[in-house]
This record gives sequence, structure tokens and C-alpha cells, in this order.
Amino acid sequence: MNAASILKARDFLVAHRADHAAACRDYPAPALHEFNWALDWFDAVMAKGESADRVALKIVGDGAAQLTYAELSERSNRVANGLRGLGVKRGDRILLMLGNVAPLWETMLAAMKLGAVVIPATTLLNPADLADRVARGHVRHLVIGAADAPKLAGLADGVTRIAVGEAPAGWHRYDDLMRSPPDFAPAGKTLPDDPLLLYFTSGTTAKPKLVLHSHQSYAVGHLSGMYWIGSLPRDIHLNISSPGWAKHAWSSFFIPWIAGATALSLNQPRFSARGLLDVLVEHGVTTLCAPPTVWRMMVQEDLRAFKVHLREVVSAGEPLNPEVIEQVRAAWGLPIRDGYGQTETTLQIGNSPGMALKPGSMGKPMPGYPIELLAPEGQNSDEGEIAIPLARAPTGLMRGYQSDDGAIVPLTGDYYRTGDVAMRDEDGYFTYVGRADDVFKASDYRISPFELESVLIEHPAVAEAAVVPAPDAVRTAVPKAMIALAPGAQPTRETAQSIFKHCRERLANYKRIRRLEFYELPKTISGKIRRVELRQREAKAFAAGERISGEFREEEFGEG
Repeated sequence: MNAASILKARDFLVAHRADHAAACRDYPAPALHEFNWALDWFDAVMAKGESADRVALKIVGDGAAQLTYAELSERSNRVANGLRGLGVKRGDRILLMLGNVAPLWETMLAAMKLGAVVIPATTLLNPADLADRVARGHVRHLVIGAADAPKLAGLADGVTRIAVGEAPAGWHRYDDLMRSPPDFAPAGKTLPDDPLLLYFTSGTTAKPKLVLHSHQSYAVGHLSGMYWIGSLPRDIHLNISSPGWAKHAWSSFFIPWIAGATALSLNQPRFSARGLLDVLVEHGVTTLCAPPTVWRMMVQEDLRAFKVHLREVVSAGEPLNPEVIEQVRAAWGLPIRDGYGQTETTLQIGNSPGMALKPGSMGKPMPGYPIELLAPEGQNSDEGEIAIPLARAPTGLMRGYQSDDGAIVPLTGDYYRTGDVAMRDEDGYFTYVGRADDVFKASDYRISPFELESVLIEHPAVAEAAVVPAPDAVRTAVPKAMIALAPGAQPTRETAQSIFKHCRERLANYKRIRRLEFYELPKTISGKIRRVELRQREAKAFAAGERISGEFREEEFGEG
């Protein structure tokens, strides 16, 4: 019954992929009772019948592999039995730190079948990061690449260690798990709200939070992302995202496998836009999801020279500047469609395939997602914090946060508040303004850092930018741009003058960049800019009555 409910919702969304209004109005949200996504969907639906021999996973590059749905079902059964033999049981936390190699997908499925909870981790973590995750995540088992085993050298006893590759002394070999029986029998039932994934957020403003998702919230909730992308059975979907972060689970795992598509993964030691373009052509990729940074690198190549088979292209993570969107449209005749979501949710707002696009807009709420905007005083508004009413909580909303002692802190009150601010126009389209704690006032005008940053990165000398408030005795604060330069650009007065001129020509007077500094942007391990550090740096200099060395000020250039 559970699988039939999901299948009905999936097929409805596919049938209404070009009719967003009907998809939202009539969406048949799945009704779940007992449910284990790996057993009741992947094994029982996708690994049976006509889709059994369809390629589920294809890895190109290092660790190349190709596995059908049926093969992955059996291999994950073996891994699940092997993990059970090592003591993994329902509710145990497994830290999974692997690159884009087949054992990553096999272990995810195996853990689900066991009812264990996976803590995905990026291979970029250092020993201190890992120690924090092991302690606060209450980790009992590790599955990591052998090359990263030394990072866990100081780990206390009592944690099961499994290595993919040449296992060090004291570690179990992942390959030995494959010797386990191919048939799996679950030890008890799984409920839809049973925990499945525990994600550490990127920690842009504070210590990373622990976000807990269930078999229902992430596994089934990604129907909204499938609708946004426009995924269809037999598609070949390529997602550019690093393992360890929520976006990888979004569209390198759940979305293509809900749709019945092939998840294609490009495993490059060092990212190459030309290499990506070659893969798109050679492997017949039909749907592509990539962050703005990748799109900006791709348009540096001659896109027209690559005869792609793409039907849908999307972007998420931050607003994508119009110039890049237009270059892709001119070369391939495809609009890049933006989407918005969080680690705490699945895709909330997006531009679906049949929707008319508005420049700069992130689209409309997805089927199943009731979205409201709350003004600072708490009332509904056309500009405010993006919020989800808990009385109509969507399938894709997290269970809650996990505290350091392991307790689950459920969502309370009337709303889940995202911390992001947006505007809604008369047609119901949402435009991202910024993080609630990043939006600031300058001369009593509200400033959206993202809007200014989108203008800045259109300048050829700017590779990346972060806009923060610089305290000012007259205006309270003025917009200051911290800029990482593009290759070949120099941190000179002439470059600063050119950037100021570029902004004057494109921004209203009250939004203009008033100060500028060439600076190495501080980032989290996931690559997000830590604007809180930049704001604190400005506040400290102002309190001391100091001007930061190397800072350029617009008034010192005149209007030339």
C-alpha cells in the first residue's frame, strides 16, 4: 500500500509536469504506515519487473562502475547482512565518509534496510571535525575510505571501523561484507518517522546543527525535487555535488531513484568544465543539476561545440546571474531553472519545467509545500521570512534537530522558520533576498546582499563576492564588498575603480557599493561564505576607530 501511494504521487507529478497550478492543487500526498524506503520502494518496486535491469548507478572516472537496480538491491543486501554481523542494529549511527564510489550508494541502502541512521560526511573533514561528529552524532560505526583512516587514529575504542580499500590494522575490509548472503530479512518493522539521516549543517554563523530526517521526510519528500527537475523514468541524471552534503542525497540518490532514472556520477580528481561537457555528450545525459559556480565555469567553454542531449537543466544553492542563464539558452536553447531548499527540507520553491520564468525569481512553492512569508512582527506579508506552517507540514520537513546529548528536539510553535527572507510578487513568484541575519539597513533602506553580489560577479575581475554592512557614523551602515579576484585580475586601485563604476551603472543609488576590499573569503568546509566573520571584522574596526588597510572607498574616486 505504501509503495502504491508513492507511485500514485510520482505518476501524478509526471503527468502534470507542465501544469504547476494543477500539480499543487490536486497533489495526492503519499499516506504511509509502515515504510522502509530501501525495502518497500527500491527493492520491491525499482528492483523488480521492467526496471530491474535498468542501470540505476553509473560512475564515470575514478572508480568507474555500472550497476542495475537488481544488482544494487542484491549488493546492498550483502552489505546489510555483513554490517549486521559486525553488530550494526536498528537506530545505530553510522558515519559514512566516501567519495563518489559504488560503496557509498550500497552502504546507504544497506543502512536503511537495517534501520540504522547514516551520518554523511565529506572527505574534506579534518581530524577535529571528525572527532566532533563522532562525539555529537553518537557514532557507533564508521564506513570510510582507507586513505582517510589516519584521521580517526585517536578515536576511542568501541566504534566499529570499516574501510573501503586496503584496510589498516584493526579495521574491517568492506570487500569482506560482500561475502555475506544475498537475501536480507529485516529485524522488525520500520515506521515512516523512524530516523534515517543525520546531517551536520555547514555552520555559516555558528556551530553546525544536527538535522534529523526520517524514511518519510527525505526519502519520500524528494518527490518535490523530482517535480522541480522534471525527472522521468529512464532519464540519465547527472548531479554535481560532493558526498557528505544534503544536495548529494537530493539528486544523486533519492530523486533519480524515485523517478526510475539512472544516477550518473562524475568522479574527477580535479573538476574540469570541459571534462564535464564531454561526459554530458558521451553518456547522453538528459537532466543536469549543477551549482552556480559550475555553470559559471561551463560558460567559459564554447557550449555550442558540445552536442548535448539535455532536456532539463537546473541550478540551486544561490542565485545565478542572468548573463550565465542567457549564454546557456543561446547555446543549447534551454533555460536554467532555479530552485530553493535547505538541509532541513527538500525542494520548497522552484521553477518547474512548464512554468514561465521571471529573471531573478526562484519560482513558486512546489506541490505539497505550503509557504508563507512572515514580517518581523510575525504577520503574513509579501516580503518576509520564508516559513512553513506546522499545521500543514509537508512530507519533506525534517523531524527536528538532535541535541548534543542525543535527544531529538522536535519543531514547536506555529511555523518552521527557514531563516531566509524572500519577496513575493503579484503573480506568486518568490525572489530570494538573503539570510535574515545577512539582510541589513543602510540609510534606513533594507539591503539584500545577494542582489548586490549578483551584480558584482558579472564584472570580469570578480570571481566571488560577499557584501556585508560596514558601520558608518552617518548612514548607520554602508554596503561593503569583499572580493575574491578572478585569475589574472590584480588588486589595484584601477580594478577597484572599474568595479565601483560597474555597480553604479547597475544599482539604484541607495544600493551602491560604497566600500570595497580584495580579500580571501572565509568559508565553511562546505564552501559557504562565513559572512558573520566579515561582519565582526568590520564592527571591530569601527569600534576601534580604524580604517582597514587595503580598503577602497567610492567617494575617493568621484563619479569617473
